[in-house]
Formats: sequence, structure tokens, C-alpha cells
Amino acid sequence: MQRTARRLPVQRGVAAWNAILEPQGAPRVLEADRTADFVVVGAGFAGLSAARRLTGLQPGARIAVLEAGRVAEGAAGRNSGFMIDLPHDLTSADYAGAGDERALIALNRRAQEFAADAARAYGIAPEYLDPAGKVNGAAGAAAMAHNESYARHLEALGEPCEMLDARQMRDLTGSGYYRSGLYTPGTVMLQPAGYVRGLAAGLTRSGVDVYEASPVTGYRRDGSGWRVQTPRGAVSAGRVILAVNGHLESFGYARDRLMQIFLFAVMTPELGPEALAALGGAPRWGITPSDPMGTTVRRIDSGQGGNRIVTRSCAVLRPGMRPRAGDLARAARVMQRKFDARFPQLAGMAMEHAWAGHLCLSLNGVAVNREVEEGVFSACVQNGLGTARGTLTGIGAAELACGETSDITRHFSTQPDPKRLPPRPLREIGANAVLRWREWRARGE
Repeated sequence: MQRTARRLPVQRGVAAWNAILEPQGAPRVLEADRTADFVVVGAGFAGLSAARRLTGLQPGARIAVLEAGRVAEGAAGRNSGFMIDLPHDLTSADYAGAGDERALIALNRRAQEFAADAARAYGIAPEYLDPAGKVNGAAGAAAMAHNESYARHLEALGEPCEMLDARQMRDLTGSGYYRSGLYTPGTVMLQPAGYVRGLAAGLTRSGVDVYEASPVTGYRRDGSGWRVQTPRGAVSAGRVILAVNGHLESFGYARDRLMQIFLFAVMTPELGPEALAALGGAPRWGITPSDPMGTTVRRIDSGQGGNRIVTRSCAVLRPGMRPRAGDLARAARVMQRKFDARFPQLAGMAMEHAWAGHLCLSLNGVAVNREVEEGVFSACVQNGLGTARGTLTGIGAAELACGETSDITRHFSTQPDPKRLPPRPLREIGANAVLRWREWRARGE
């Protein structure tokens, strides 16, 4: 049995969360054949969480993590840094989803606790995991109605939230753009690159072999285990964990069942004293749009990489998992307009960084967190919730690989398969038409 990677990750733009931190040292590259008990493919939230869980389940086990690029240069360093505990269904009008989601909320909080425990164990800066909560911002009447609907949903679940008026939103953000907001206290605001770099460094100190610039080109049966190949060396191991999100499809699994989506973001240069005085507001905050197709905005401070504002919006489906230069250029223009509208006191400020981030969704909102063939376990398909869902599926894959069961494994392993997608090119044409229409409808948010 052999699997060959049909594609390797391709990134568009700079992973700004990583770029604003201190430079990394030279990568450790796999340059010879090795043996291990476990091989983890991918060093993002899922892969590093899997590796950490393995160290707890089987102390002394030989664990190798193989990363195609550098830690924090892929999707783990290209998200918005929200580790959200509450329902956050990107396909719904107000994130609420359907049904009673208390069990999933509990699992999301388990992911937050896992991250906090790792931060304590590995000495990760507390600013990189800030339990500050977040706000759903609303600029128009429809968005305000979404917030009210979501607040009722949270009330039914017994979850606290607080409505903010326009003055409170201005005091928080320095922007008069928002008419109201819905504050929820449970979100952890990450410096995602700082966290995953700290996680990788802590695992390395504890004896895990983390190899970067070592893309997995395929793997094949090797006796009772697997031989996992990279360009310059291979690792033979009894069990393999695939923590590659949408690139699960690259290895031949869930073909024509995964939606490969890219979102885009821009980041300001570090704001100087004059800009900070003109901006006002609090030094750290995060806003998700009340309409899921609106614009996410974050402000960070020196503890997270400098006083900066991040704007994230626009989405495109690319089944080949390669965003185009034109996709990023268009999104950067749109986000510049959105930034200028929210912060007229800073209008025209040129962005320092612009980038694309890869998401993977399934039509029915399920992950693929199970044994996909004997000795190979998947921690993939995060449905746009990579920080929390990636952490959970990584933990779950490690537990499955060790024969353990838990609330996490029971939750994900009982989910159905992802639904089959329409054929290409209808898939790409139809999905992008819907995305562009939803983006236009939410253009003010």
C-alpha cells in the first residue's frame, strides 16, 4: 500500500504573525532515515497538539513531526488568532448553528485549557494566549438583528454575553463605524505564531523531533508499519498521524468532499505615537463580524508583536489549493477600503503585510478525525475553526493512535463522512458566485 502526495502546500503572501516576531533560527531538516514510534505530518495546531498528547499518553515514545515549511509559516500563522469557545458556524446567518451545542462548547473549552496548560509547561508568553473575549461588531440593522438573535441563542444555552452600544464600541476600538456589539467573554485571543512556535520549541526540549522544510511526499507500507518519505530522508514508524487539514485530499482521502477555501488579511505597520493618539481606544481587542461573511478586525500591542491592526475579509474557493496572485491583490484593495472606512483618522495608511490563509470546510460541517486506514489517523478538516478544532482533532488523533477513548474521540469518530461536492468546474463557479454574493451582501459589516 502506498500513498503519494499529489500537491504540497503553497503559500501566498507573508505570514505576518510570524514576521512580526523575532526571527527563527535555522530549521532542523530531516536529512537521513530515522525510526520512530509515531510520525506526525504537519506542525500546526493539530499536529503539535497531537505530539504533546502523545508525550502524555506514552512517555518515552519516539515521536517525529514533519513540517513542509517552517513552523508558523503555514495556516497556523495565517489565521486571525481567535480560539473561540462558543458556537461559531460560518455557514449560518449569526454563528448559532442548529440545536443544543453545550457538548461542543465544553470540548472547545477543553482545547483552551490544553493550550493554557501547554503554555505553562513550555514557558510560552502569557500575552500569546489572552483570555480577553471578543465582540461581534454590527454596523447595520441586519447585523444588529443577527446579534440579537445570537444573544437569545446564548441565553438559551446559559452563556453570558453583553450588548455594547455605539459609544462603548467607540471607546473600545477608537472607531465610530460600529452601531453596536455583542461581547462574549470566553474567547482566547492568540498570537498564533508565537503560540505554535512556543509549542514546537517546548516539544523539542522534551525530546520530540520536529523537522521543518521536510515535506512528506508520500508513505508506504513497511512491514507492520509505515515508511514516511521526504525529499532527503524517511521515517519508519508504526503509526502515522495526518494533521494536514485540507491537504488530506492530497493523499487521496475524502476526494471531492472538501471545500478548499482561502481567506485574506492585511496588517498595518507598527503604529507610532501620533497614529496611536489619533486612533484612541483600547490597546487590545478583537471583533468578528455579526455576519460571518463580513470583516474581522483585531488590534494588538507590543506584547503580541507591536501596536498594529489586522483586517481580514474576502473568501475564494480554489480546489487546487493554490490561491492566485489576483485573489490576494483584489482582497487587499477591498480590505484597504474597509480599513479606511473604519478608521478615517488613519485612512490611506499603507499596509505592511498581506496574505492568504487556507481553510478546509465540509458541506455538512464534519471533521475527519478517525483511523483512515490501519495505523494511519487523521486530524483534519477544521471547518474554519483551526485553533480550537485543530487542537481537539490533534488530541483525538493521538488518543486513537494509542487506543484511548474520550469525549473528544467519541464526538468526532461518530460523525458521518463529509458530503460529496458537485463536480468541477461547477463546484468552483457556483461556490465562488455564492461567496461573492454573500460578501457583497455583507459589504458594510
